[in-house]
Amino acid sequence: MNITFDELLPCSVKIAKQIQKTKCDVVCIIDRQVPTELAELFNEFRTFDQAFDSVVSCFKSHKLDLPIVYSPVQELTDYHDVRTYQKAAAKSMERAIKAGFESPMLVVPTSQRFSNSELCTVLGALDQLYVPIQLREDKPAEARRIKELSILIDTPKAESILKEALVLESGRRIARDIGGGDPERMSPLRVEVYINNVLSSMNMQIVQDVYELQEEYPLFAAVNRAANQVLRHRGCIIFLEYVPPKPVRKTLMLVGKGVTYDTGGADIKAGGVMAGMSRDKCGAAAVAGFMQIVNEKKPDDVHVMAALCMVRNSVGEESYVSDEIITSRAGVRIRVGNTDAEGRMCMADALCLFKEKAVVGKLPDPHLFTIATLTGHACISAGDGYSIAIDNSVAHKDGHARLLQATGQAFGEPFEVSVLRPDDFDFNKGKVIGEDIVQANNAPSTRTPRGHQIPAAFLIQATGLGKHGVDSKFPIKYTHIDIAGSACVFPEMPTGAPIVALAKTHLDT
Repeated sequence: MNITFDELLPCSVKIAKQIQKTKCDVVCIIDRQVPTELAELFNEFRTFDQAFDSVVSCFKSHKLDLPIVYSPVQELTDYHDVRTYQKAAAKSMERAIKAGFESPMLVVPTSQRFSNSELCTVLGALDQLYVPIQLREDKPAEARRIKELSILIDTPKAESILKEALVLESGRRIARDIGGGDPERMSPLRVEVYINNVLSSMNMQIVQDVYELQEEYPLFAAVNRAANQVLRHRGCIIFLEYVPPKPVRKTLMLVGKGVTYDTGGADIKAGGVMAGMSRDKCGAAAVAGFMQIVNEKKPDDVHVMAALCMVRNSVGEESYVSDEIITSRAGVRIRVGNTDAEGRMCMADALCLFKEKAVVGKLPDPHLFTIATLTGHACISAGDGYSIAIDNSVAHKDGHARLLQATGQAFGEPFEVSVLRPDDFDFNKGKVIGEDIVQANNAPSTRTPRGHQIPAAFLIQATGLGKHGVDSKFPIKYTHIDIAGSACVFPEMPTGAPIVALAKTHLDT
């Protein structure tokens, strides 16, 4: 059953022209500079409540004959960013829902400091309205948290801001559905069915035959070996493609890690750390969400290809194990060091395929990406809420990661930027005759210096991308994005990061 754009939205959302009781049952205010008709009331509260501008409150305005939820934007320092508006908007929705209101109106402020505050404020409100897919399916009556959301924005661009927010939210919703679905609801083949329903108009190809996977995607097939013994857990690679109507200016090729459950494999996760490992598919989920945004925006001259590498890292008699030597699609002999480093394994061959397509097809301005909840080291390095971007030499020369960082900062999806060093590649070099590179050492990434940079180097080495550097005949840009700290800090809802930053960087120019 195909899912329409409206069905991807959390509720009916519309623009309001003024505050009116007939259009809402509560007004949500987040800015201290309130509408004129509320100024006297707010100033009165400030005379006896010193916490009025620092906590969320709910009260009645007799002048408007309407309840008010006030969720103030915190007092800003030089180091705050636009996320303060997003958080305030989300808290206002949360308070309105807890109070039992069903048709809130959000008064969106304008900020002189943050040029995209209106869009980000609306995105913050929509974020709070998300309902997990399994709750929507199990209890249809609870599929929507509110009936209607009115947006009051004092700008001639109000309609375009709302339209943009809804397109971005539709992509984030798909990312949350896939990323947050449990290991059975969003098993690899059920992700395929979901994608086919939400992106039915897009070119789609599924690779799931075990012999084809072994022949063409041997590293992926190794991870899939144990899961393949259980029919409902069998892995697949989902390819999506958008072909623009005009001559292609640039080509985006995205590979997402879609590990539907990560036991660690034979190097099993012990000590109670397996909870939340159904979120290890948030990279592929983000790629799917990005393709939804592409499908809605339909850029004139940007060609986009995507690979969702959906696999379960199971443990069993057929598990791949440390010390195996597996030859990648690129012909690189790889010794397995740790089966819990499965993310780089499941993505490498699809990344190699895209490299081949770029070279053989001489695709215009190709830029390859891997997006993954890859390492605990990324969480420690950057902290919760931050993605990490790592460019290869070609993308680095183009200044891509810094551009992505600036865009993410402007739209509430911040990035840290890491760089590759020679020792990241040296770390992966084979240690004995018969192996070209090693997949990983046997320590967690959190106890490995440069634990999130080394996998990026591995992906370059395992795919032959190193032969397409700045001085090669066909340079190829490549960026690895580790979203372990930004996409799914369990048990919070998945965020959909980094698709807003990616869309604003690559689809709006």
